[in-house]
Amino acid sequence: MHFLSLLASLATLSSVALGAPRSVSSPSIFKRCTNSADDRSCWGDYDISTNYYDEAPDTGVTREYWFNIVNTTAAPDGIERVVLSINGSVPGPTIIADWGDTVVVHVTNSMENNGSSIHFHGIRQNYTNQMDGVASVTQCPIAPGSSYTYTWKATQYGSSWYHSHFYVQAWDGVFGGIQINGPATGNYDEDLGVLFLNDWSHETADVELLAAEASGPPTLDNGLINGTNTYTDTDTDVTTGSRFTTTFTTGTRYRIRLVNGAADTHFKFTIDNHTMSVIATDFVPIVPYSTDVVSIAMGQRYDIIVTANATSDNYWMRAIAQTACSENDNADNILGIVRYSDAADTTSDPTSTAWSDASTDECVDEDMSLLVPYLAIAASDSPDTTTDFDVEVTLDDNAFLWEMGPTTFVNQWDYPTVLQAYEGNDTWGSSQNIQEFATANTWAYWVIQTTNAVPHPMHLHGHDFWVLGQGTGTYNSSTASLSVTNVPRRDVVLLPASGWVVIAFYTDNPGAWLMHCHIAWHTSEGLAVQILERESEFVALMDGDVLNSTCAAWDAYVTADAVVQDDSGI
Repeated sequence: MHFLSLLASLATLSSVALGAPRSVSSPSIFKRCTNSADDRSCWGDYDISTNYYDEAPDTGVTREYWFNIVNTTAAPDGIERVVLSINGSVPGPTIIADWGDTVVVHVTNSMENNGSSIHFHGIRQNYTNQMDGVASVTQCPIAPGSSYTYTWKATQYGSSWYHSHFYVQAWDGVFGGIQINGPATGNYDEDLGVLFLNDWSHETADVELLAAEASGPPTLDNGLINGTNTYTDTDTDVTTGSRFTTTFTTGTRYRIRLVNGAADTHFKFTIDNHTMSVIATDFVPIVPYSTDVVSIAMGQRYDIIVTANATSDNYWMRAIAQTACSENDNADNILGIVRYSDAADTTSDPTSTAWSDASTDECVDEDMSLLVPYLAIAASDSPDTTTDFDVEVTLDDNAFLWEMGPTTFVNQWDYPTVLQAYEGNDTWGSSQNIQEFATANTWAYWVIQTTNAVPHPMHLHGHDFWVLGQGTGTYNSSTASLSVTNVPRRDVVLLPASGWVVIAFYTDNPGAWLMHCHIAWHTSEGLAVQILERESEFVALMDGDVLNSTCAAWDAYVTADAVVQDDSGI
């Protein structure tokens, strides 16, 4: 089901069944200004200039959702396979809230033989580390037949996604969108919501992981735009599935919230004959810039505005898989359709051609010079700590593993980092790859580099970071061009193939936080590091009863079913 149909369904069916939000209290009606199509910069008593790291509305509104994770089957491209889904759909329901709302998500694990957790990607979880949803770090997995309630405040606004952070089940279907309404740096008429770009395999994700461990990244079968695409069997020449389709009205400005939810595919997104205005990267509003093509790595988000100003016709929407860094059997045929409502023909396939600058096959971030935050906040040019990490691949017992620094990350499902801290057991193992920060409000620089010819989308939990520099070759502090003045801020950055990136972050959020590569296989194979930030403070905030009861239920399941952990734990 594409996202317009899904939103319509959510509006007409049971809120409990489909996870639609329920308002339990109302915000004040007295506002300084009104967000409108002609002034999206305004938001009640706040606006686009508000420093969202320091202040945010408190609406008094709670948005409550009920998620049920189940085993089922689906055929996103017409080829049926086993999937894991939330409330029976892939993607799952979109979490929709306003800036300043409280979000409550009740998750029940109804799968037959799988643990789970839900991570709210990019949500900073200010002082709510226990709600970050990372199995083996912030909680034990949710055992089959058990439930877990996540509660967090929407202190940011913009676009993201939630997904399982247990094994590789996110790429079997346990994911969905997050839309937090707030001000914007560009005006638009209609918000089309989250638009997912995914790769897809006709095998389950755990089968593909085993292939990756044995012989390197597998070639995936297809890609999806918001959960659907077509597939042509090369043996029978039979085409199945359907294209995602949306309708434009001439002159209307549409906001689209792009999310790359792929396991291992870097995309270029483009709509033939239409130029996009990019207004946000991850959760950070930026000074708008125009482009024909957006390059988007796994885990990244870009909010765009597209004006329906082309000749009334049908046009291809393209998610072009970049085979320079991963193979896909349908790389040039991951397509959706934009139909103008007054076009003479509203049923035929488009005959439009792609922008010429979409043809280069490359896995790179958008140009840093374009990603200028609207709210200028400088990083410190005098870091309190600087740490270097080399990212390398190793072969251990005939299986590929990844290292960040000298360590392949492994944490235990049944003894998460926060439980270890809660019990006062600070004998951290080397495989836990702990980086400790005991002091509040300090600046840390991380230099991450690799000689491997594979780019890595690096995602940090609990923080935005400042991207001080990025390049290819070996990092040299005396010659590298670094800047601290209004550089890009985001939570996913691409470590270039055979290259380096330097980031800075501020220790303003107590918790056990993960930084990891967002390639599914690499996460499972240990490409991660933990931040242990202001340990005594986050321990004091923990709900020990929830922590221990979740682990007790997991331990009972593990004992009864003889479960053996066989990946990094995250």
